[in-house]
Amino acid sequence: MDNNCINWCNSCSGQCAVSKVPIFENLNNEELIEVVKTIEHKEYSKGNTIFIEGDTANTLYFINEGKIKLYKHTKDGKEQILHVLSEGDFFGELELIKSYKHRFNAKAIVASKICTLTKDEMKKIIIRNPEIGIKLLETVAERLAKVERLVQNLATNNVDSRMAYLLIDLAEKYGTNIGKNISIKLPLSREEMANYIGVTRETISRKLKKFEDEKLIEIAETKNIIILNENGLKDYM
Repeated sequence: MDNNCINWCNSCSGQCAVSKVPIFENLNNEELIEVVKTIEHKEYSKGNTIFIEGDTANTLYFINEGKIKLYKHTKDGKEQILHVLSEGDFFGELELIKSYKHRFNAKAIVASKICTLTKDEMKKIIIRNPEIGIKLLETVAERLAKVERLVQNLATNNVDSRMAYLLIDLAEKYGTNIGKNISIKLPLSREEMANYIGVTRETISRKLKKFEDEKLIEIAETKNIIILNENGLKDYM
């Protein structure tokens, strides 16, 4: 990324969000600058709502900094988390294909900086660079597959299996290898972890303690869990 692109993104702490997004990785500097010219920048404090289910959807969102959760409310009013996204991720891609109302809610888990492109601007970019459209479809397919796995996981009454699924899922995205172990800097609170797999906060604490007693994990601190036996966790799944 050259200085011109950086100058266009001063409101993103001097870094261009699009340079962090995999779907734009093959664009040259001139193409990136053209994309950056059409971007708007927004900041959200922890807990701020980005949009709610039913809002008109005509924007693609790129996460420059922070973490965002996408979620729905169940019939009994409980929160069901669908995805937790972080730097370099994007959301709102389904609405680029056809005009929709948002079918889920988006909220900042921590203070976040978001860059946005309108549906019309994104379509122009895809027309000029068709490979971006292909990568968008690949991302849609991956997320749909993940939601399907989540639904299958929630369909079981085996809470140990749900808990193991959550830890493995978080490890894949937020884990750092430390020797033979995996250290996870958790993006979610205990309450949000409970909302992810449809259990109570107390159940999360109890199952974490169970897995720790079985030497599958180590709770280093509230927001840090170390997986000691990944295969042992997967056996629960």
